[in-house]
Amino acid sequence: MDVVTMCLAASKEGAPPEGMVRTALVRDVVETLRGRIRAGDAVAESELAPEAVAARVCERWHELRAAAPRRVINATGVIVHTNLGRAPLAEPVVDRLAATARGYTDLEFRLSEGRRGSRQDHVAGQLRLLTGAEDALAVNNNAAAVLLALAATARGREVVISRGELVEIGGSFRIPDVLAQSGAVLREVGTTNRTHLADYREALGPDTGLLLQVHTSNYRVEGFTARVELEELVRLGRDHGVPVMVDLGSGALLDAPAGLRPEPVVREVLDAGPDLVTFSGDKMLGGPQAGLVVGRADAVEALRRHPLARAVRIDKLLLGALQATLGLYLEGTARETVPVLRMLFAPLDEVAARAESLAARLREAIPGTEVTVEDDVSPVGGGSFPGEGVPTRVVALGEGAVRVVDGERELRAGDPPVVARIRDGRLILDPRTMEPTEEDGVPALVRAAWERAGSPAGKG
Repeated sequence: MDVVTMCLAASKEGAPPEGMVRTALVRDVVETLRGRIRAGDAVAESELAPEAVAARVCERWHELRAAAPRRVINATGVIVHTNLGRAPLAEPVVDRLAATARGYTDLEFRLSEGRRGSRQDHVAGQLRLLTGAEDALAVNNNAAAVLLALAATARGREVVISRGELVEIGGSFRIPDVLAQSGAVLREVGTTNRTHLADYREALGPDTGLLLQVHTSNYRVEGFTARVELEELVRLGRDHGVPVMVDLGSGALLDAPAGLRPEPVVREVLDAGPDLVTFSGDKMLGGPQAGLVVGRADAVEALRRHPLARAVRIDKLLLGALQATLGLYLEGTARETVPVLRMLFAPLDEVAARAESLAARLREAIPGTEVTVEDDVSPVGGGSFPGEGVPTRVVALGEGAVRVVDGERELRAGDPPVVARIRDGRLILDPRTMEPTEEDGVPALVRAAWERAGSPAGKG
């Protein structure tokens, strides 16, 4: 038996790979080494030994077999953390998701009539009730919703938008790029900080297909600024027979907690009379990834009938989770059951009590490390409430027997990983973004991380 076979046979990740998979693993590792050599990277002779190659094959097998994405404990305090999957789902939603995944569903079948239906029927009625819209549509994310709306409404025509609203959504994904892919033509008006109604009026012409307003949810321009109110833009559009669309980005169905600047609520935006409004399902709404379009019935119907609608349609799992999340809003229990809202609205004294309890348990778990409870701010995140957050109380771990940077690294290597942040040379744990059941296990995870960081192998 060769060293690769012996290594894989001893694997704890279930049965070792057979045949073509085993061969492909070896080739992948060997080709990686060859690539490093061709690139001129330093490759130690020990790395080329059969035993070292076999060990790397086993490591690669473990990596491929490991669960991913992995559940992590969010101790950063960022409520809608994009890099950590944005909104965690409510327990009733998780139950619905599991039930949807286990078997067949009436995704596009009307049970009462025994004939084909539309997957949009499962959420359109809920969205109409929650927002006051005439009709609604769900697709796989908000960028797709914007793309579909632009393609169906203004392909080959001009879309008029303020220069101050040509935002980058994230990951170098920009509104002008989305607009170009839709086949529409960008027509910028105004300046970065000031745009007036006259700027829109002067841009109108026979090629105008849409007036677009984008909510700058991930940044804020202050000072010498001017922005056209949506009601004014809608009146201008109606006077000239041009539809008006609003991209809210994050979007919210409920008012923000006291202390935060008001963010647009979808129902209130629709009250101003735009033809279409788009927003996300996995940010302030607190549901799964989805792009939601609400507005006038004829405008939404044009999107539903567009060929691109099939390419960006929402799948049954996300649809089931979205329907269940919207149901919590209809029941009036969203603030208590939707994790994002529960974290956002959690009273400061409740978070402070949890921080004190966690700090006491950490002092026992890692004696010799300074542990304090301090005031801080939990950012909302997810491109919402830029530069703002809600007051919180955090646990701060100072230097002791273990360097903070080593402890933080080992926390991320735990099972489950704990993602925290370092501020002023101390490790910060914010209980606002931790579930109480997760919080109970954090002291043991920190103790294990400190032990690894304090060992000769864990010292950086």
